[in-house]
Amino acid sequence: MNKIHTWLHGRWAVPAISGVAIVASLIADQLGATTVGNILMLAAAVVAGLPIAIKAFRSLMVKHISIDLLVSVAAIGAILVGNFWEAAAVTFLFAVGGALEAATLNKTRSALAELVAVAPDTAIVLRDGQQVEISAYEVKPGETVLVKNGAKVPVDGVVIGGNGAINEASITGESIPAEKSDGDQVFAGTISTGGFLQVEARGVGADTTLARIIHRVEEAQDAKAKTQKFMDRFSKWYTPGIMVLALVVGLITRDVTLALTLLVIGCPGALVISIPVSIVAGIGRGARDGILIKGGEFLETSAKITAVALDKTGTLTEGKPKLTDVVVLDPSLSADELLTIAARAEAGSEHPLARPIIDGAVARGLEVGGLPTHTEPVAGQGIVVELDGQRVAIGNTRLLDAEGVEAPTSVLDDLSAQGRTPMAIAIDGRLAGVVAVADKIRDDAAEMIRRLHANGVKKVVMLTGDNQRVADAVGAQVGVDEVHAGLLPEDKLDIVAKLQREGHVVAMVGDGVNDAPALATADIGVAMGAAGTGVAIETADIALMKDDLLKLPQAVRLARRTVANMKQNITVALVVVATLLAGVLFGGVTMAIGMLVHEASVLVVIVNAMRLLRSENPRRPKAASPAKTVVSHDRELVNQP
Repeated sequence: MNKIHTWLHGRWAVPAISGVAIVASLIADQLGATTVGNILMLAAAVVAGLPIAIKAFRSLMVKHISIDLLVSVAAIGAILVGNFWEAAAVTFLFAVGGALEAATLNKTRSALAELVAVAPDTAIVLRDGQQVEISAYEVKPGETVLVKNGAKVPVDGVVIGGNGAINEASITGESIPAEKSDGDQVFAGTISTGGFLQVEARGVGADTTLARIIHRVEEAQDAKAKTQKFMDRFSKWYTPGIMVLALVVGLITRDVTLALTLLVIGCPGALVISIPVSIVAGIGRGARDGILIKGGEFLETSAKITAVALDKTGTLTEGKPKLTDVVVLDPSLSADELLTIAARAEAGSEHPLARPIIDGAVARGLEVGGLPTHTEPVAGQGIVVELDGQRVAIGNTRLLDAEGVEAPTSVLDDLSAQGRTPMAIAIDGRLAGVVAVADKIRDDAAEMIRRLHANGVKKVVMLTGDNQRVADAVGAQVGVDEVHAGLLPEDKLDIVAKLQREGHVVAMVGDGVNDAPALATADIGVAMGAAGTGVAIETADIALMKDDLLKLPQAVRLARRTVANMKQNITVALVVVATLLAGVLFGGVTMAIGMLVHEASVLVVIVNAMRLLRSENPRRPKAASPAKTVVSHDRELVNQP
């Protein structure tokens, strides 16, 4: 009984019952039972038409003239003039079209359904030393959750014990399992493919990354693009226009059937659905691939991107500077002695480049204990410290000038030209040497820029606060079109605004902190590596869940495919409606034939949009060659990128 009840309330019940009645009517006519045939055909029209009429009435109650009203008026008119076959055919075909439309739209929303499906139901937690299985929503922050092989991770958290591999495809779109051990982050909805993990819960229930993604995809698939908003306004006037046209034609020709046929043929069903079905499919495809697009408007804007502004540090580079060079210029010192002095001096510095120098010294087994007696940071220049009774200055040429020391210009220029950031070292007013650090360029940075150009982006601009020579070296290696260096956050905003004044639609890719003004000004703000970052997911126009540069051109390509798909659908819908209207006015197209073609056009539009659900996976570039270590008489290169 439950199955029968479910089927009767399903989307296919009405078309099925109506279709059976139509077939029975045709059989009755063949057997000579004309009256029975007419009754069955009328019943078919009522069964299929009643839900349509109810929807039309509800729309009128909120002062909206819908497509359902056109079909309802046409069907009722056909019944009144005794044309039961036309009434049944029109309502049956419209009901079938509606069921197909609903079924296919559900298919295009499959990415969201998949996300919901991976949401974990239960969790195993340690309470009082015992393993307890509870609902995932009952886990409390700070509790220890056990993740066994094959189980779903029920919370966002940090691994505090064990080792394992986690398939994070539901979050990042990356199918290759990620190795996890102490200190690594894990996300709810991902799946253990091996090992055993103890996880400290940090985010539970609605506070997990997966929950935020589901919420964002739901909103995005319902958000309307500018073109869709225009089509909504168009439909608002189009439907009454068709009704007036049918009335005028009926009055002039005195042909009620012709007027009713015009009502049916004029249904803009394919036109109305042409845009939302493409948007839903496009956003769904992106969600599967770890690309979250905020809504239809941003998807449409992304398809028009002609300029991309990229932050250097952490975007084109890994954001993890390493010591690359130790250049000894004082014959009384060895490379290890010079590096030890630099590391001890930088121990009191808060500058981000101090850490790579200290780490480089530790990696070589040097003793860097003992803080400077006095530390004096010099803004924009470097640092001056007192170390073992000596005055040690580490910084740029301006700091050396202030110390009365002649800068080793050729060495500094040479290192800068190689994309490194050099820092000169002076001890008690004499030049001792130079250390340099560099942030390794990502292996796929150049390939990303090549693909952006291939996808129609005319200009790729690099923005950085680094010095010009270092920026130029990095820019040359990755192939950007313009390099802007020595920038403050407000300078980045000005450059984005300048690109917009030049007529570009600009996408800005950054970390959302010092790049926030530029991200807000750009037409599209893109956050990279947003997995686990709730703020990025909520605020960015596009959030790339995996820290993968190639996701950016993939997002642009997806946006262009989606907008092209929308235009194809609109063209199909308009051509079909225009052709059918001409066919009705000049003869040859009946109400039933017109409705059949109309529903076929709806199906074509939907099937065309479903092509967006197919994945495009261009091959990744080959990884760069491994790092080398080079040693010369007066210079030592460490971890050269």
